Amino acid sequence: MSDMNQAVQDQGIEFWDWRIVNGYRSPDDVPRLELNPDWIPQFDQDSARRRLEKAADFRRRWEDLDVSGAAVTTQVDYRLIGSAISRVEWETGVLRSWERDAVMHVHQALGTYFDSLLRPPPFDTDRQDGIIHQLNMVGPQLQVSLGNLARAGTSALAGSAIRLLREIDTALPRSIEEVSGFFDAGRRGPLAEAGAEATDHLVSFREWLREHQAGMAAPEPVGRDNFMWYLRNVALLPLQPEEMVLLGERELHRNYAWEEVERNRYGDTPVPDRFPTAEAQCETQARDEQAVREFYENENLLTQPESLRRYLTAPLPEYVQPINWLGVANDLTSDQRLDEDAYTYVWDPNRPLSYFYEANARDPRLGIMHEGVHYKQLALSWANPNPLRRRYYDSIINEGLAHYNEALMLQAGLFDDAPWSRLVTQNFKRLRSLRTVVDVSLATGAITLEEGMKMFEELIPVDPQTALEETSMYVSNPGLAMAYMVGKLEIIRLLADAKKKLGDEFSLRWFHDHLWSNGNVPISLLRWEMLDDPSDIEAIDRAG
Repeated sequence: MSDMNQAVQDQGIEFWDWRIVNGYRSPDDVPRLELNPDWIPQFDQDSARRRLEKAADFRRRWEDLDVSGAAVTTQVDYRLIGSAISRVEWETGVLRSWERDAVMHVHQALGTYFDSLLRPPPFDTDRQDGIIHQLNMVGPQLQVSLGNLARAGTSALAGSAIRLLREIDTALPRSIEEVSGFFDAGRRGPLAEAGAEATDHLVSFREWLREHQAGMAAPEPVGRDNFMWYLRNVALLPLQPEEMVLLGERELHRNYAWEEVERNRYGDTPVPDRFPTAEAQCETQARDEQAVREFYENENLLTQPESLRRYLTAPLPEYVQPINWLGVANDLTSDQRLDEDAYTYVWDPNRPLSYFYEANARDPRLGIMHEGVHYKQLALSWANPNPLRRRYYDSIINEGLAHYNEALMLQAGLFDDAPWSRLVTQNFKRLRSLRTVVDVSLATGAITLEEGMKMFEELIPVDPQTALEETSMYVSNPGLAMAYMVGKLEIIRLLADAKKKLGDEFSLRWFHDHLWSNGNVPISLLRWEMLDDPSDIEAIDRAG
């Protein structure tokens, strides 16, 4: 290893050692980190200031490294560190969700409790003590929230938090009662006491939001200049916002058309029945997951190493059900648990189900195609020999890869025996195209919150409440919803250019193996490394 490569690796490892314990808790599953059971996120003003100061120190030292003559792999790793530093600055200094977003505050206060429930039993003593500690910290965390939101809270997101907490006075006690059966007898009393106090604090917080929501400011778009900074520095994406909106609109039209073709071809095909029980669904999913692994291998699409564990489903635990809205209900394992199977939890198929749960209750392969890909990508990336390739940087590559895989498997023939699933996959694509249009347009201020809501109500359609929650989320976290479609299209562009350059030497297996094992690396950097084509990075640099 060259001296410069070692210097880059050392700084990257130092950054991640700091970042892992100094980040915010995310409700998303891809950025989820496995931390000590007693870890609590910090989001007060002083911690935000210290976080930005530390990021500035990392940036100064990063800029002092001259990698211009280093190998491409070293320069790629160097750019990864820059992206990671920029994300800290983006989250803390630009978005400022830590002081504006009441929904984020709920996730910081209670989300660590939810995350601690997701790994399958048993609950060892460290895990039990961690859960009790997390519940005891709900009150102090919400005290920080009150100060932040009184100063800078936004009204729409306060309304979303009120809706999330509308049944918290019964939901959290039910969760705690169910999980207490997995606790040692001597810890059940402290668990119940901590849970009761946490519930009281959350109810008080909800009522405080109701009292103060009307006096809060309306959410403001991040603005085109700030969004461009995110695209260039965090996502490392050379596209202009207007280009992404145009691509989203064209994909929306294309997906409408192909969905209608599927409906015309298979319109008389009955919708498959839901499974009679969650257990029956999980049994079928396990068989389907093995069949999908064999399909990848038989079609020469993607290597399935023996070390890669299974992606399975299990009935949603009773202790998770009441607070399922706190995050993605799965356990995709971690870089510390590569020898364990991953699980996504499923509802009883006899109850009313939301959009994606409904699809999976009729054909589990639809979930294997997306969430299952998240597991494979994360597990293969965690096993990457390069430590800097094992961490999450931006959702465009992760969500783009999962969305690309849906299109890949549709085209490769996995669903040739399932007309309804082909139709649903086209509908998935339509939803994600519209998300791109709304997400980017809200971020740049091209449309208002009300206009974004109207687009969802008319073009999907969804109810006004769901439309408000979708668009409010985009205002608070711009760039996430566009990741699916933009990432998919950038991967397709990379594939086409790889085929053009390599000709007969190109193989889909080689392309996908590299893509999955480096599935945290922005696509512009993969282009540079795989094709010796730095054109996207050069375009970003020219933009300044």
